[in-house]
Amino acid sequence: MIIGSTFENKKIEKRVAVTPEIVKKYLNLGFEIHLVKNYATHLGFDDSLFNELGAKIINDENELIKNSDIILQHGLLDDNKISYLKENQTLIGSFNYHQNKDQIKKLNSIKLNIFSLELLPRITRAQSMDILSSQANLAGYKAVIESFANFEKAIPMMMTAAGTIPAAKILVVGAGVAGLQAIATAKRMGAIVYATDVRLASKEQVESLGGKFLTVEGAENLETEGGYAKEASDEFKKKQEDLLAETLKKIDIVICTALIPGKKAPVIIKANMIDNMQSGSIIYDLAASQGGNTEFTEADEIVDKKGVKIMGERNILNKLPVSSSSLYAKNLFNFVANLYNKNEKKININMDDEIIKNTLVK
Repeated sequence: MIIGSTFENKKIEKRVAVTPEIVKKYLNLGFEIHLVKNYATHLGFDDSLFNELGAKIINDENELIKNSDIILQHGLLDDNKISYLKENQTLIGSFNYHQNKDQIKKLNSIKLNIFSLELLPRITRAQSMDILSSQANLAGYKAVIESFANFEKAIPMMMTAAGTIPAAKILVVGAGVAGLQAIATAKRMGAIVYATDVRLASKEQVESLGGKFLTVEGAENLETEGGYAKEASDEFKKKQEDLLAETLKKIDIVICTALIPGKKAPVIIKANMIDNMQSGSIIYDLAASQGGNTEFTEADEIVDKKGVKIMGERNILNKLPVSSSSLYAKNLFNFVANLYNKNEKKININMDDEIIKNTLVK
């Protein structure tokens, strides 16, 4: 069987789905690997490196798509490439199912097997395939680095003969994978870190990293059975707003990470809260691609509101494409290994497998 992959629009997506370190693993399972010419040269991986490892470099992208049994990508293929797909091919990637239902329905009319890995269940066996966690971990780290680069003061406390510079105060909104990495990164840099989350189970994790957990009085645990955050009640939102409004007056940098799968990002930081923040403060919004956690977030723009900079990018991982590609490629390999019957040399779509059932999209 042939696994194929092509690069995507590099202005939008620099990551690749197959890295040199993963090629041998696919070959050991019995696959052929076909990659389009100049597949990962933008990441410093020359075609000759893939060739030496046993992958085949294909000049014609359309031929690659047509001849592949399994196609590994990040996002959905462009419309002009869809015509080269054929029945029973398997597409695996992160296809943003909730936002792209119409496109996926169109692809399913060709009778493809489409697996969208952001739908993986939160179970132990799926952890090695969990693209959301591996990518969010890097995003949380990079958000802190980007914020610090735009903050015009020192981060750690510094005691000098000329006087003392106080440590920067950081608030992380949402203590999921991205938030916890943001907390850890900010602490390593010497900041004082606070965090808030609607899931009470996050308190212990935040405190284990040295953060101070902020919670409203009489808080309810807003966590789904799958481990994700769910929408809060109006009463909870009001209490949370009051706590945030007071806290933000003394905060230098805010990292927003709050997302609800399949929905617009909740607006947590309101205009009146930003009005009371110190001039020179930074808000980095990791939810920018889904509307943002502030009223003023604009993806790929820096918005200045009375001296407070609000930042957020559509794809922050384009700034860490080598590291994020490495983790993503490993996640995909583990998924393919679970899907593939090595003895029969074919894809085994076992609907009794919770991983396969949850990620196969119609």
